[in-house]
Amino acid sequence: MKLLSTFLSFAAFATTAFAEDKLWIDYAGKEGPAKGKRVVLLAGDEEYRSEEAMPMLARLLSERHGFNCTVLFSVNPAGEIDPKTGNNEPGIEALDRADLVITSLRFRAWPDEQMKHFADYISAGKPVIGLRTSTHSFSGLKGAYENFNWNKGGGFGKAVLGETWVSHWGNHKKEATLGVIEPGAESHPLLRGVGQVFGDTDVYEAYPPADAKILVRGQVLRGMTADTAPADYQKKRANDKEEQGVNEPMMAVAWTRVNDNEFGKGNKVLCTTLGSSTDLANEGLRRLIVNAAYSFTGLEVPAKADVAIVGEFTPTFYGFDGHKKGVKPSDLAPK
Repeated sequence: MKLLSTFLSFAAFATTAFAEDKLWIDYAGKEGPAKGKRVVLLAGDEEYRSEEAMPMLARLLSERHGFNCTVLFSVNPAGEIDPKTGNNEPGIEALDRADLVITSLRFRAWPDEQMKHFADYISAGKPVIGLRTSTHSFSGLKGAYENFNWNKGGGFGKAVLGETWVSHWGNHKKEATLGVIEPGAESHPLLRGVGQVFGDTDVYEAYPPADAKILVRGQVLRGMTADTAPADYQKKRANDKEEQGVNEPMMAVAWTRVNDNEFGKGNKVLCTTLGSSTDLANEGLRRLIVNAAYSFTGLEVPAKADVAIVGEFTPTFYGFDGHKKGVKPSDLAPK
């Protein structure tokens, strides 16, 4: 009996140690229409606090709708969440069983053994929701995956999401974004139940391809709140240098398309250049993402999806080197 007791104590210790060492977070889906569907959320940008936003979205998707969610992070050698560690995304093998990936990445340079899982997912034609800097997800990749780099003809962002990094169109940290539904898109399923879309990040310059369906354009505001007036100054377009009003026309900030090229065929895509943790405090933006999760996994989009935040969510204002230091994935895992 003493030997058995010792063995059980050791087994319990080993199980606890393993749980503490796990470098990602799993959220089991509760009861809901999406029960059994798997979503992998990839956090990895230095500025817009994806390490805060992705766990919030995962909790919402799992508890309100039934999705099984796995959140992956950029992790440093000490096992801490560190967005500046661009070459390590532990647990990426979860993509092999995923029905949907949500990305919030910026200039990552994962090793080939990690990139392979991402590239295989895309080449399999599976759906993608890309947030904010995902238009320029990769930089510095060598060899087999260098065509994913943003500066290789636009890379993954241009080829799959529909745009790469161009420029800030509004003034960074001074002019927020008010979403304006594109005429003719009002009845699109991804906009079902979506009210005001607002983000305190600025509008990106973006020119989605002809095969994209623009859902929302971003009105540049003079200030950082939704009730401020639209900006009215002139700005040069990066592609042809012609002067135009910053809101004439407004840049696309959310669009959908089906990818069909050498990267993958048949990928259903939602790209939005909104998506900081502070942007995702907006109900309309969360509902757009949840609607896409339903649609892209073969489910009927609800008339008005429940997008109430689960638990506390106090997003950190975006900025470089603004992440909370010394935090391990296990510190954020469900208790």
